[in-house]
Amino acid sequence: MKVFVTRKIPQVGLDLLAQAGHMVEVSELDRPLTRDELKQKVSGVEAILSQLTDKIDEEILDAAGKQLKVVANYAVGYDNINLKDAETRRVLITNTPDVLTDAVADQAFALMMAAARRIAESDRFARAGKYTGWQPFLLLGQDVFGKTLGIVGLGRIGSALAKRAAKGFSMRILYHDQKPNAELDAEIGSKNVEMDELLKTSDFISVHVPLLDSTRHLFSTKQFEMMKKTAVFVNTSRGPVVDEAALLEALKKGDIFGAGIDVWEFEPKLTAGLSELPNIVITPHTASATIEARNNMSKVAAENIIAALKGEVPPNLVKLV
Repeated sequence: MKVFVTRKIPQVGLDLLAQAGHMVEVSELDRPLTRDELKQKVSGVEAILSQLTDKIDEEILDAAGKQLKVVANYAVGYDNINLKDAETRRVLITNTPDVLTDAVADQAFALMMAAARRIAESDRFARAGKYTGWQPFLLLGQDVFGKTLGIVGLGRIGSALAKRAAKGFSMRILYHDQKPNAELDAEIGSKNVEMDELLKTSDFISVHVPLLDSTRHLFSTKQFEMMKKTAVFVNTSRGPVVDEAALLEALKKGDIFGAGIDVWEFEPKLTAGLSELPNIVITPHTASATIEARNNMSKVAAENIIAALKGEVPPNLVKLV
């Protein structure tokens, strides 16, 4: 059966697909495909291995044809795929959870540390030759150890971050989620609280929610104004969860101390003015960018396709809620 991979991924997954007897075509272009290019390439295939940058909707699904059985997204998120369109056409949708949990949790903690201790700002300062000797007030930051971390969305990644913070840095953990996690609460003393309480009392706030209509601009002016002036805000979930114009103003006005973002509202474009601010650390959607995580994502995406093309239920099937 034919499998089209929309962009080059680690070889381990491609090898698995070939070993399973499938014909694999990988896009030769090191960029997201245009709509017309994508429609042309998916025509006649039984499986698509897609990226977050590929919008998969009725137009693309119909261009593939009725023989299409599965779209395997090379990501844990799947907001680039119209699940209703896929369900109508009986096309299975899969993702790659779990295997990038630790990598993203590490990145979230790294952004917390970098913003709190002004690491990127200090690096730029030193490289520019501005350091003339030790000074009592030079680039003062915020302590991390023993502070309060508020986590919005306590899924796999949020839980992994909570354990790192509680066990490694003796942080008090508050979280806001639809479901309390009694097991985690018993293990590390975390507590599920209302959003307003979390915003007002946390020293660090890290976001780990999917992009839904209900979470778009979950953080805007009102939320930033509720935070402590010393708070550090981190987002490694999805860019549009944050109103970047509001974040820009909050950082400029000093409503919060700093921020670290790995995802942007208008990727690959950054809201004008953010890059000029000294109190924000910006990474280009690289939270899962470790060799181990990306290899495992490739493997899991391939395994999802192999199972689906055998007529089995893929291990990471995404269901329409």
